[in-house]
Amino acid sequence: MATNGNGKGEALVIGHVDQALGFTIPKRHARGRVVRLGPALDGVLAAHGYPPVIGRLLAEALTLTALLGTTLKDAGGQLTIQAQTEGGVVDLLVCDYKGGEMRGYVRHDADRLAEMPTDPSLFALFGRGYLAITFDQAATGERYQGIVPLEGGSLAAAAENYFNQSDQLPSLVRLATADNGEGGHIAGGILVQYLAEGEEGNVRLHVREDREAWEHVAALANTIRDEELLDPELPLDQIAWRLFHEEDEVRVLPLIKLSRNCRCNADHIRSVIARFPAEERAEMADSDGMIHVDCEFCSRRYSFALADFAS
Repeated sequence: MATNGNGKGEALVIGHVDQALGFTIPKRHARGRVVRLGPALDGVLAAHGYPPVIGRLLAEALTLTALLGTTLKDAGGQLTIQAQTEGGVVDLLVCDYKGGEMRGYVRHDADRLAEMPTDPSLFALFGRGYLAITFDQAATGERYQGIVPLEGGSLAAAAENYFNQSDQLPSLVRLATADNGEGGHIAGGILVQYLAEGEEGNVRLHVREDREAWEHVAALANTIRDEELLDPELPLDQIAWRLFHEEDEVRVLPLIKLSRNCRCNADHIRSVIARFPAEERAEMADSDGMIHVDCEFCSRRYSFALADFAS
């Protein structure tokens, strides 16, 4: 396997994948993001061996995470998506984004999933669930979180519901996933949002009488086809051009490269364990005197000898 230049041994990226592109349509007061994932997505999925339906769900969630995470203006900021459920096959879904790096996992009931049809509904997977999206701004230390019920027929619909209810920000979200025909996966998505005029000091669209600007942009964005989102030979800027080439001006932002990377760290975990009292560390250890910590993001186990903390 070829390395990607960072020493992590990931597959060499070929084609227009593992990228995000931002764009704005100034006259329509709209902004958007287009994302396509390939080897980065495979890197996350390969660590877990999920059944196909859970793999597709995580692929969509990671695509949504990239769409939202790349809107962060703070280079050190972090975006986290978390879906918690009541009575669903999926117990917990978590994805996050920081500096172009993504990770994610799904905790689910494999036995209950096996009893379901091959294409279960969002409600069947989540039951009464809630979607939480958290933006952490490293520069200011500010945190913003919105929580809404997981409603709609898809994760994309749930995300639109989040923006409409939590942010009162009219949005269109489309997500698509597929096998790439070579034993891997590919996923793509688009996010288009309406902004207040000038972005500051003006009312949002939902209290304005004139909805024509947003309805026009949404109608154009709705013409996107899954095949376009998933085609690794189609540059992302060409998607923006195909959708909005009749507009007076479309500003395209620099491409953002995306990768899979888990930020778990043995030294950090050891330092956390060391803060516990000796009695609690003893309770953590197994019969062989080892303390084990599992990272659910990358399925990696860290093991530490209890005796090493004696000093």
